[in-house]
Amino acid sequence: MAISVRSVDQYVLDMGLRMPFHFGNTTLTELPHLFVRIEGGGELADQEGIAAEGLSPLWFLKEPGVTFADGLDRMLEVIDEATARAEAIEAETVFDFWLTLYERQREWATATDHPPLLWSFGVSLVERAVIDAFCRERGTTFHRAVRENALGIDLGEIYPPLADREPADYLPDEPQRETAIRHTVGFTDPVTADDLDAESRLDDGLPQTLAQYVEEQGVSYFKIKLSGDVEADAERLTRLADELEGLSEYAVTLDANEQYGDADSFRADWERLTETPGTDPLLERLRYVEQPLARGDALTDAARETLTDWDERPPMIIDESDGELRSLARALECGYVGTSHKNCKGVFKGLANACLTEHRRREDPGCEYVVSGEDLSTVGPISLPQDLAVMATMGKGHVERNGHHYFRGMGMLPTDLQENLLAAHGDLYREHEQEFPTLAVDDGRISLESVVDAPFGYGVDLDLERFTPRSEWEFTPSSD
Repeated sequence: MAISVRSVDQYVLDMGLRMPFHFGNTTLTELPHLFVRIEGGGELADQEGIAAEGLSPLWFLKEPGVTFADGLDRMLEVIDEATARAEAIEAETVFDFWLTLYERQREWATATDHPPLLWSFGVSLVERAVIDAFCRERGTTFHRAVRENALGIDLGEIYPPLADREPADYLPDEPQRETAIRHTVGFTDPVTADDLDAESRLDDGLPQTLAQYVEEQGVSYFKIKLSGDVEADAERLTRLADELEGLSEYAVTLDANEQYGDADSFRADWERLTETPGTDPLLERLRYVEQPLARGDALTDAARETLTDWDERPPMIIDESDGELRSLARALECGYVGTSHKNCKGVFKGLANACLTEHRRREDPGCEYVVSGEDLSTVGPISLPQDLAVMATMGKGHVERNGHHYFRGMGMLPTDLQENLLAAHGDLYREHEQEFPTLAVDDGRISLESVVDAPFGYGVDLDLERFTPRSEWEFTPSSD
């Protein structure tokens, strides 16, 4: 019996950040959170599946003059196009359903100015909702569905060298049941209490400074944002190295968010950065640099020539440049060591990327290959556990999680839903002393037990009708 989608509906919950989040040239203070619910047909008849994501268009679109509101309109358009196309597809497997939808969305998008990173986001929401419906209808977990290839994943359709292989040939036998938090340090985030004035100081019961997170949550993995100003970055990295000096062990990644226009300028600035003596203690613990080059320049022949001729280049991965299904293969040709995974870029694509890097590692065990776990301010009750379920299946030992940092836990949810969340995921969340669920970080780690044992990440009962139907919702920013 075929996999199909009978209907799709959407609901919105407006969320405010507890403090501004700066990345690249963007500052977020509020973020609409979209829920997409499908009703399955065929094999999934009468089974619902849900996906959710914060709508952050200016990460998907890096174009001069585009406002948040303009980007949001484009983002909602690609979602609507994907959901409409989903209702016209029948396929034998969930993977085939996704691939058919992906190709039809791609064909439509060629006549628009939507970049692949954006138009494929609409596909990813439907993809996740259908995976969710399948796992619930089958009474199976996401890891088991991948391990047994019940989803029908054909790796060769994405990467021909993986033809006739299955995810179980490359992914861990068991899902990760806990993982370390990699704490985001935005380039305007406070390091110590001295960085806070009376106006910016929060009194909401949660840590705010890097020093507080280290002391209260025991984090020892850090993702540090770079500004692209080499002198300012060198000064900041030196200060962070001094602040983290007391930790016996820690590791860092650096995220440049496309702050360098071309490979030659990045190489010149990187060499200046590494020549600053105070940065040595921190850079000695560097795992990789994420997306240093602008997305349009990162995978060019010019970038490949510079990077592959640079023997002392740091390990680098792409993120925003990972727009196409096979972007990772091109990135590896250009001298990068891998890419990031976020569910918003696609679950099946991410799994194929993890399999490709493991395939390459086995072929060339002397080389490093990475599929990292990154974040886009992902929060519960659906988006975060679904994302973590995929990370657990990939076996990620540390993942960036910044949603719990920039949002005040799950206090934006109705009270009874907060209670439901704590009941379903009492290992992932704890009840804060001020009576709202917050991520339970112990010694820098979170438990994934309830996540991997749920059908697709989440175990909470969710009545979407309590949120605003998309048809009745309008974005009303406090500022733009």
